[in-house]
Amino acid sequence: MDAGSSSSWLQNSLVFLGAAVVAVPLARLLGLSSVIGYLAAGILIGPGVLKLVSDPTDILHFAEFGVVLMLFLVGLELEPRRLWSLRRPIFGWGSVQLLGSTVLIAAVALAAGLSWQLALVAGLALSQSSTAIALSTLAERNLMPTSGGRSILSVALFQDLGGIVVITLLPLLAVQQAVATGGSGWLTAAKAVAMVLAIIFGGRLLLRPALRWIARSGTPEIFTAASLLLVVATASLMQAVGLSMALGAFLAGVLLAESEYRRQLETDLEPFKGLLLGLFFIAVGMSIDFAVVMAHPGWMAVVVLGFVLLKALLLVAMARAMGIPLAERPVFVVMLAQGGEFGFVVLQAAGGAALVPASESSFLLAAIAISMLLTPLVMVWVDRVLAPRLAARARAASPAMDEIAEEQAAPILILGFGRYGQIVARLINAEGLAATVLDHDAEQVASVRKFGWPAFYGDATRLDLLRVAGAGHARVIVVAIDDIGQSLAAVDLIREHFPQATLVARARNTTHWYGLRARGVAHIERETLDSALMSGRSVLELMGWEPHTARNQALRFRRHNIELLHEMAAHHGDEKALIAVAKQGREQLEQLWSRERAQRRARKAQRGEGFASPKDSGDD
Repeated sequence: MDAGSSSSWLQNSLVFLGAAVVAVPLARLLGLSSVIGYLAAGILIGPGVLKLVSDPTDILHFAEFGVVLMLFLVGLELEPRRLWSLRRPIFGWGSVQLLGSTVLIAAVALAAGLSWQLALVAGLALSQSSTAIALSTLAERNLMPTSGGRSILSVALFQDLGGIVVITLLPLLAVQQAVATGGSGWLTAAKAVAMVLAIIFGGRLLLRPALRWIARSGTPEIFTAASLLLVVATASLMQAVGLSMALGAFLAGVLLAESEYRRQLETDLEPFKGLLLGLFFIAVGMSIDFAVVMAHPGWMAVVVLGFVLLKALLLVAMARAMGIPLAERPVFVVMLAQGGEFGFVVLQAAGGAALVPASESSFLLAAIAISMLLTPLVMVWVDRVLAPRLAARARAASPAMDEIAEEQAAPILILGFGRYGQIVARLINAEGLAATVLDHDAEQVASVRKFGWPAFYGDATRLDLLRVAGAGHARVIVVAIDDIGQSLAAVDLIREHFPQATLVARARNTTHWYGLRARGVAHIERETLDSALMSGRSVLELMGWEPHTARNQALRFRRHNIELLHEMAAHHGDEKALIAVAKQGREQLEQLWSRERAQRRARKAQRGEGFASPKDSGDD
């Protein structure tokens, strides 16, 4: 690398990082998605405005690796059995969206006077949706476990799978090339299928032993390098046969979803994914050709609104047929009505086959990028205007969702009905106490209602939904929400508007515990503390301790741990003081129990019982 290219690379890095560091916090400060911040940063530094970076194409190719990493991490969350359970929505509704959108857009393009080849290419390109924006938005809002989130994932996966057909079809659309190459399209398809099968079967045989061998080296940075190598190699193999790199990474993730290295892989790759995804969105913003947009602004608006509305009409019908809850349909429609990054690949391949002139390709690329830019802005409107109206409609349509009368209000309200909330609910229900449930997963709410629980769908950080769920009459409110930020926001809202309720909160970790404690919550339980202590008791018993001794020691350790946590809370924010208090508390407990063991051994020795075994090490 010469000095000039090194300087250019350094300058571009400075520009990208500086733009992201400024734009994203500003977007979040304004209550907007971080994606909007990245896209705005790309527009600002791109060739259309400040011209700090002149050619976004190379950056876009590199930044697409962020999408690849994201699909790998999504695959890690889907065990093969769970993926198999999604086969119907993936291949059924996924094909309806992709083929239906392509036909609708191509038909309108033909009616507008375009050639059938160009119309079909436009349909194939514009029917794609942005996997990056969709999945990052779902993760940001904790919507992946919902029925709408799973439906979006299913359709997005089929779009990547549909890349096999699209890449195979494009060369065949060029009549001259199709005649010259004969059956090369079918050969490409055969190679693609063979590569997918090779990754699936080869991955099952080789991936786990290879990772096990690397992990034995005991070198964390090499395991991180191996994680990146795995994703890069799989993506490269798929790209070699003309398939989506993201699809290859997703398959590799699914193959490792049940492995013992799943969490380590997630931890190692998460920082790279976030940075590269941000770079991808910046590159998308930079890729908008404002010269093309300003040359035909009216037509650009017509094309963007036209293809988005056509896809949206199809998606609305699909959402109704799929049984997606009314409140989740806007997210499903908005996330899939936009253009997507694979549309860039389709247009580039079509340009290489001489199917699309350069001017039309630039126009369609700009239309896709603008639709991606508008999507987070539309989501802001959905959150602030449409979603509350739909929630009101849902409540009006269902008598069970009406405001709870004071004489009917349950004395207990449970926010979040995952594994933690369910255990709390089952315990109090066994004692004959009534509770109302509020959860953001519509399927979970429907299931809970079947068992007779008063349950409501919605976001526990919204004041109107808390009132509907009966927070104004509740004596106890259990905060069992998964997301730490939402949990703390719900606590703030409850303490301000429903001071009559006593809060019982679940803490995901000590940081969450400190946040709840700082808000005055007195009844906090860390979700893993008691289960870990039960395991510790089992270990002591297996090592020879009497059951009652193991139980007493676990209870004593629990009291000591909670007291120490309260003592450390006074120093929260002061790392040195926290470390000092923690070390002191641990040493005090170890010294105390060491003296007790010595005293017990001495008493037994005086009684002539000899050396005390572990079984005899309990209290007399």
